[in-house]
Amino acid sequence: MNAHALPFPTLAAAPACEVTTLAALIREPAAWDALVARAAGPTPDYARRVLEAHRDHGLAPADLPCLTVRAGPDLLALLPYRIGRGPLGLGRVARPFASPYLTVTAPLVVSGSAGAPALDCLVAGMRALGLAWWWPLLPADAALLAALTRHDWGRAEVSGFARPVLDRRASHDAFLKEHPHKGRLKDLRRRRRRLDEAGSVTFEAVGPDGDLADAVAAFLDLERRGWKGRAGTALACRAETAGFARDLFRAGDGPVTARADLLRLDGRVVAASLALVCGGTATLLKTAYDEDLRALAPGVLLEAEIVRTLHETRFADRLDSATLASAVLDDLYPERTRVAEIVVAPPGGPSPERIAARARRQHAGKAWLKARLMHVRGR
Repeated sequence: MNAHALPFPTLAAAPACEVTTLAALIREPAAWDALVARAAGPTPDYARRVLEAHRDHGLAPADLPCLTVRAGPDLLALLPYRIGRGPLGLGRVARPFASPYLTVTAPLVVSGSAGAPALDCLVAGMRALGLAWWWPLLPADAALLAALTRHDWGRAEVSGFARPVLDRRASHDAFLKEHPHKGRLKDLRRRRRRLDEAGSVTFEAVGPDGDLADAVAAFLDLERRGWKGRAGTALACRAETAGFARDLFRAGDGPVTARADLLRLDGRVVAASLALVCGGTATLLKTAYDEDLRALAPGVLLEAEIVRTLHETRFADRLDSATLASAVLDDLYPERTRVAEIVVAPPGGPSPERIAARARRQHAGKAWLKARLMHVRGR
């Protein structure tokens, strides 16, 4: 039976929380996929496709611990995590698993009537570890926050930002008519005319059944030839991350599918976007463009084409920019979702504000060092 068609669990058995490993979870593909398909506010981040790719390419250990909540054969919640030192050496803390290729770290939790009991059980499992949690990239509307409040956990925010998202309108014309930044749309039209003058412009959308391998190869080449390649941070600069990209954005079905969008000039790819689609949201994880054509803004024009295609083909209900900050998408995407870094601690535990204050100082130190290195590099 397809995981998307599975009925929601009714808790015939009481939920129970246990610690398992990533390797053990991978041996339960059907249960894991079913949880993703039935999750409340599903994201691809802790889906099987994503964490398997992390393990297979050295980005996550096979023995990565995972808190799981089960009721009989059903998997109701999942939270991969690590335990390590807190900010500025402040004792040990637990942290949800994160990597440069994850956009949020909210636990996967089943929706429906089983959701609240599963969350309560997950919070009990978090408390059993006996540690405060230092939590990056948690959406402000995550149901976990309400469960922590119900159980009297303390909370302090380290930092936060507003991530651009776009909710699909009834039509592309409606999107353009309602758009709050008319000047931005006018600028996009001007830039498109300039690109059209440079040659034949075509747009290609590659779905989960298309030639994603070729699209990923085009993206990797484009990114490698840009500033990330010169800095050694492009995915193609390391065999592990290049393989990770090819595996993550492979063809195939399931609760998480891959998608690529390509902009071509005279047949040559000049901008590429790779995305994962899950639960009606397309998360735009990676983009690259030909920096020799920077003046013609092919990357920006590709983003505009993705918006148009969203409305014409309805491949998702929402576009998630997956960014920390984006001057380009701030103007193009009208909606926002708040994402925060927080510290939480159970009743009687350490002070969340004390840990958060140290985290802020640690971030400030890293920001100063980064700015200093950039200044030295510039000189």
